[in-house]
Amino acid sequence: MHEHDEFDEDRPKSKTRVKQEMHELQDLGRQLTEMGKAQLAEVPLDDDLREAINTLHRIKSNEARRRQMQYIGKLMRGADSEAIEAALARFHERDQQHSRFDHMAEDWRQRLLEGGKQAQSEFFDRYPGADHQHLRQLVRDSLREIEKQKPPTNRRKLFRYLRDFFMQEL
Repeated sequence: MHEHDEFDEDRPKSKTRVKQEMHELQDLGRQLTEMGKAQLAEVPLDDDLREAINTLHRIKSNEARRRQMQYIGKLMRGADSEAIEAALARFHERDQQHSRFDHMAEDWRQRLLEGGKQAQSEFFDRYPGADHQHLRQLVRDSLREIEKQKPPTNRRKLFRYLRDFFMQEL
């Protein structure tokens, strides 16, 4: 720690810094208003802030929504912004993982449908915990579906099986 760092803590914040912090809190509040109810329930919020967000969702008038957003911004000043940011970071990380699993499932589905027995052997070598019989059946049904130009019902089932498998295994 440098000598002049101690003095920075003692000095009052500049107007620019205060405004910047208020804008950051308003942005954090806006992010909260865009979340679904299930995710919002996992975020540590006080009752007043939670009620203000719920009220915003019921308001139709643009001007009333603008005023409610200002009120949410005001309430954000007293909120535990670090805990809220940590919760949002967890959601972001979870979304990235889900996206990664979706991509893996799509890649493997394509490989399994195009690569025949060789692709299945590669999959089972790499992921021995997979249900061999169920996966083979899903691939067979999907290939029949493609051959008969049917809707992709079994291909969706194959995708969901792979995605759920990756989510549990990895």
